[in-house]
Amino acid sequence: MKRILLAAFAALAFGLSTFSSAFAETKGTVYYLVPTLLDEFQTGSVSALEMFLKQVGYEMKTLNADNKTDVQQSQMNDVIALKPAAIILAAVDFNALKPSIEAARAAGIPVSEFDRQITSTVSDFTSVAGTVEIGYVAADQAEKLLKAKNGEVKGKVLQVLGDPGDPYTLDIQKGFEEKMKAFPGVTIISLPAMQWEASNAGTIVSDQMLANPDIDLIFSHAAHLSVAAVASLEAAGKKPGDVMLMSSNGAPVGLDLIRKGWLNVEVEQPLYAQAAAIAMFMDKMVAKEEIKPGEYDVLGLKGVVTKEAWGPNIKIPGAAITKENVDNPAFWGNLKPPTATITSVK
Repeated sequence: MKRILLAAFAALAFGLSTFSSAFAETKGTVYYLVPTLLDEFQTGSVSALEMFLKQVGYEMKTLNADNKTDVQQSQMNDVIALKPAAIILAAVDFNALKPSIEAARAAGIPVSEFDRQITSTVSDFTSVAGTVEIGYVAADQAEKLLKAKNGEVKGKVLQVLGDPGDPYTLDIQKGFEEKMKAFPGVTIISLPAMQWEASNAGTIVSDQMLANPDIDLIFSHAAHLSVAAVASLEAAGKKPGDVMLMSSNGAPVGLDLIRKGWLNVEVEQPLYAQAAAIAMFMDKMVAKEEIKPGEYDVLGLKGVVTKEAWGPNIKIPGAAITKENVDNPAFWGNLKPPTATITSVK
C-alpha cells in the first residue's frame, strides 16, 4: 500500500510539474483586433501573427470588427478589462481608436499597431510596410516597362488610388510620383477608387480608356482593383498585353493575373515580415523596455526601426513580383507561410 501511495504521489508530482512547465511556456495572451476578415491579407495576418507569436511564447486570440468602428471600440474596452499581455491593433478608423489606445496604455497594456499606422497618439510599437518605398519600386518598374514599349521613358499612366483618406495609398502615390518626376515625358492621371471599392476602379478604367485611349500603363494600388481594371479592359475588347498593368499589395488575385498575362508587375506588401516584426519585439513591449532604432533582419528583409512622435516604428520594404518569380513561396500571395523560426530581439 505504501509503495502504491508513494507511486501515486510521484505521479501527481510529475503531473503538477508537467503542468507548471507547460504553463510557464506561455508568456501570456495577446489579443489581435483585426478590422475585417473579408480579404486574404487580413486572414493571412491572423495566421501569420499567431504562428510567429507562438514561436516567441505567446498565445493569441483574435477579435474581428467586421469593418465597424463602434464594434472595434467596444472590443477594445472588453479586452482592456481582461488585462492581456498586449494588444495588437489594425484599426478600422485611425482617429476613432485613439482614445481606446490611450486607455489601454493607461491601464499598463502595451499596444502595437499592425499595418495601419496611427500617428495621432503614442503606441508601443508600429509595424508597417514601407509604403513610400513601395511607390519607389513601382516607379522603377514603370520606368522599365515604358522604356521597353516606347523606346524611352515616356507615355501615359493611369494611377488608380485607393480611398484618399487612407495613408497607405497616399504614401504609395507620393513615392511613385516623386520618382517619376525625373521623366517629363510621362503623364500621370491619378484618380481615387473611393472606399477601395473594386467597382469604382472598374468605372475609372472604363471612363479613362474612352477619354484617353492612348494609356500605356495602369497602376492600381491594390490587386483587387486590378481585377476590376481587367474586367473593364476585357469589356472594351482588350487582350492581355494591349495595356500594361501594375498593382501593389501582392494578393493571390494579383499573382493569378500575372500568370494569366494581364499583370506585368505586382509590388508586394510584406505581410509575413510585418507580422514577424511584431513578434520579434513583443518581449520588449511587454517588459516596457526600449526598442532601439536601427536596421533589423526580418525574414531576410531589411527592416528599419525609427523613433517617431507616435513611438518606435518599423518599416519593411516590399519587392517586385513578375512572371519570372511569381511562384516564389516567400510572397504571401502564394499562401505558403514561411518555415523560418524567429527569435525575440534582446
